[in-house]
Parts: sequence; structure tokens; C-alpha cells
Amino acid sequence: MPRRQGYALLIALAAGTATLATAVAIGTTLITDERQTPLSGSQSHTAARNPAAPANSLGTWVATWTGAPVSAEPAAGQGYPGRTIRNVVHTSVGGDAARITLSNLFGSAPLVIDRAAVNTRPVTFQGRATVTVAAGRQVVSDPVVVPVAPDADLEVTLRTPYASGPVTQHPNTHQTSFLADDHGTWSTTRWRYLTAVDVRNAASPGAIVVIGDSLTAGSGSTTDANARWPDVLSDRLRHTYGIANQGIAGNRILRDSPLTVGGVKHLGGLSGTRRFERDVLSVSGAKTVIIALGINDVQQLPQEPDPRRITAGLRALTERAHAQGLRVVGATLTPFEGFSTWTPERNDVRLAVNQEIRSGRIFDAFVDFDKAVRDPYAPNRILPEYDSGDRLHFNDAGYRALGRAVDLGTVDGTPKADAF
Repeated sequence: MPRRQGYALLIALAAGTATLATAVAIGTTLITDERQTPLSGSQSHTAARNPAAPANSLGTWVATWTGAPVSAEPAAGQGYPGRTIRNVVHTSVGGDAARITLSNLFGSAPLVIDRAAVNTRPVTFQGRATVTVAAGRQVVSDPVVVPVAPDADLEVTLRTPYASGPVTQHPNTHQTSFLADDHGTWSTTRWRYLTAVDVRNAASPGAIVVIGDSLTAGSGSTTDANARWPDVLSDRLRHTYGIANQGIAGNRILRDSPLTVGGVKHLGGLSGTRRFERDVLSVSGAKTVIIALGINDVQQLPQEPDPRRITAGLRALTERAHAQGLRVVGATLTPFEGFSTWTPERNDVRLAVNQEIRSGRIFDAFVDFDKAVRDPYAPNRILPEYDSGDRLHFNDAGYRALGRAVDLGTVDGTPKADAF
């Protein structure tokens, strides 16, 4: 056993999203989904020309790992010319072949990669070892025949020979990766350029996509323990499903999320509304989405004082997922009394959002994260044994409680008709 430890107010935003090339169909259960022939390498590369649909396909391709692009990396304005980036990621489902998605979303110049590998197996792009990713775009590699084990660390190596402008990154990964050159190797907790790994697996029912904030990204969990709650869920599902963790620290439903860390301004990701097409609807093999967003709308500056706007935002995301045939599970918002931004008024907003989630009028099903981690004697606080120390984020035990709170039956089944 490995280590574990919106409607109307958002309609204009939703109307601008691109439609997927192929709708994802769900039968009465995920297990009976009918499969088609996988894409060829050239077809998968063609799909990548649309940045809103980087790697979505029917057939046997399923995401085993994702890391949503968050921002341009501070202090890396010229990229890493001549250096090798070794992104270490943790798989969910295994397979007998892989393909990777590389993003230059926050770049201002073309990104050249002249060497890429998955677990040392060379990766090509339209048959070539070198690929150029235009600024603001992304590409999907050709399939590479390489065994990918479930529930295991996997290394994706990228070499950038030239200065390439700002680096598209996902910081605060809770996973040790590396950056190397002729002078040495340095550890890092950032994923750079890599945003997805898909595997070929004829038996997997598909992928469960989790869109969330720091509580999904695993803030407070032990580095390299893979103790985020989606990791726990993957264990409970015996790694038969792909788990696509699209958590971004600081992420919100209604607004983009500016954060200042150590005096440096970062972006806590585009809002859930703006990134939903890219980070949920375009994930390979997506069947079910779990939405665990809203607490930062409540507590993060500028705070949203109207719970109806938050629940309308959640409902709008559900409608968009249903339009693609996805089942939607939502999570209640967890307590945060004792955190620096807590006030009784903000807590009332949280409770009102939770009441509407529990009513069944937003999602196909819900998981009660609030109930799973609150202190029964002080229900606006999290249990001390689950607290990472700041009264908002969890330690490994807290994330285990969240992962175990998910009823496995809720990730299977058909979506409701939108008649809330």
C-alpha cells in the first residue's frame, strides 16, 4: 500500500464558451460506457489546436493526472533556457500508453521543447522530437507506448533550449519535482508547462474531474505523501477511475483570484466560471465532475455577501456540465472560524450556501464536507485533529476525512434533467 497519508448573472460568461467537438455520453452507469477506437497521434495533435479542448476524446483515453495552469512564474521571465524540467506527478489509473498536454497559456513568446519523455521514454509531436507551442496555446503529444502504473509517481521530462518568456506554472503542488542543468539539480514544488497526462486503458469507466480551491489542491498536506482528498478518493475507487485534480489555491467561482504571497502578486487561477471549459469539460474521458468551490467567494477579498450569487454560479456550472452529459456532485463549504477573515456575517453566507446545496436544487448529488470535518461542539470550526494550524486548511487526517465522506455511488449514474 503506497503512502497516503451561477443563472442570469453569469449567462454572458457562459455564452462565450466554446462547444466541445464531441459530447460525452453517459449511460445508466459509468461501467457500461461504450468505447471507440482511440485517436491516432496526428488526430490528437489536431485536437490540441483548439485551446478549449486540448485532449478530449472518446475511446480508451482517460486522464490519469491533471494540474491546471495557474499563472506565469515569478522571477522566470525568460524561462529556463538550456535546462531540463523534471515534473513528477502521481497517477490515478494506469495504462499501456500515455500522451501529455503542454501549455504556454501565460507565455508571451513561443515555447520550444526539444526533448520530452515520459519515464525516460521519448515523446514526439506529429512525429517530431521538437515542438513549438505558441504563446497562449497548448499542444498534445503523440501517444507513446509506455507502461503507466496506477497510484504511482511518474516523471515527465522537458528540455527548453531557448529563452521562451514567462513560464506557465502550477505552484504549491505538494509534490517534489526538479530543475536541472549542467551545474546541478534543484528540487521544486512547481509543475511547469505540463498540465495533463492521459493514459490508454480499455477497462477504465472514465475520469472524475474535481474542480476546487486550496482544499482540493491539498494545502496543508504532507509533501510527497499524496494525501490530498482526491488521492484518498482514488484509493477508495481502487484506481479504476482517472482522477483529474483541478484544484487551485485561492480559486473562486465568480471572480479571478489575485493573491499576494511573500509580497509577490500571484493569480489564484481564473474563476471557476472562466476555466470550466478548459479544466473540466475538456478533460479526457470525463464522466463525473465534483465541484468543491465557494469558500473563497465567501472569505477572500473582495468577499461576496450574497449567497444567492454563489449558488447561482454553482447552478450555472451544473447546467454546463449537464449539456455535455456529465454527472455533477457538489460539496458543502467547510467551517473556518478562527481564520483571519472569519466574521459571523461571512459565516452566515457560508451556511446559506450549504443549505441550498443540501436542498438538492443545485447538483445531482452532494457530499457534506461541512459535516465531515466540523467540531460538533463548535460547528463553525473544524475539528482540532483535522486542522493544519490556520483554522481553514486541513492536515492529512482532515483530507482523509473529506475523501472518505464521498459516497462512491454518487460518482456513478446519470445526470438530472435541469428542472430545479
